[in-house]
Parts: sequence; structure tokens; C-alpha cells
Amino acid sequence: MASYRGTTTYVRVLAELVRAAQYRGVTTYQDLAVIMGLPQRGSHMGRETGLILGAIAEDEVAAGRPMLSAVAVGVSGHPGPGFYALARELGRMSEGQSEEDFWTAERESVYAAWRRPLPQD
Repeated sequence: MASYRGTTTYVRVLAELVRAAQYRGVTTYQDLAVIMGLPQRGSHMGRETGLILGAIAEDEVAAGRPMLSAVAVGVSGHPGPGFYALARELGRMSEGQSEEDFWTAERESVYAAWRRPLPQD
């Protein structure tokens, strides 16, 4: 999953994910496809957004943070199966843990890690 690392596309997608996390929201795979210059549907879009989200998630976990890709969702409003497969591979998701419970907890962890600092008086 190294093909996007070090590129401006990686940084742009990372920035979109961080922005969504800072506002306790989500972004869509389609939004990411636009940033990446990809069609907004189809297997090519799915493969490429999956590759970049996987690279970002791996890098975030390696840095001691939760999977930032938890704020990226499909048209269903939930992450795709690749998110959960990578979570299992990275040891983030426990055996027997439901996908919904894992996603909720990981998303909350992402929000906490990337929350906007409050102004100091």
C-alpha cells in the first residue's frame, strides 16, 4: 500500500480526513475520489480509495493513533468491508467484536485524537 505515500494526493486526502475528524463528522469515498481525480463510482475508484485509506490507516496506527480512515464512509453511511479487514489485520478489532461497535469506538478515538484545541483565555 505504499504507492500513495509521499505524494500530494496522500496529503490532500489526509487533510480531508483530519478536517472531518476535527469537526466530529465523516467524509465519503466519493469526496475522496474527487480529491484524487477519480471517477466517483466503480471498481477503479473503490480500489484506489481503498489503497490510500489503507496506507493512511497503517501510518496512523504505526504513529500510535487510531485508524483515521474510520471517518471515511460509503453511500451506506458506513465504512466498507476493507476497513474492517484492515482493522483485524492491524490488531485493532477484537475477535467477536461487532463491526458496528468497533467502528463507533474507533471513530470516537479518532475524534478524540484530532479534536480541535479550545481557545485559551
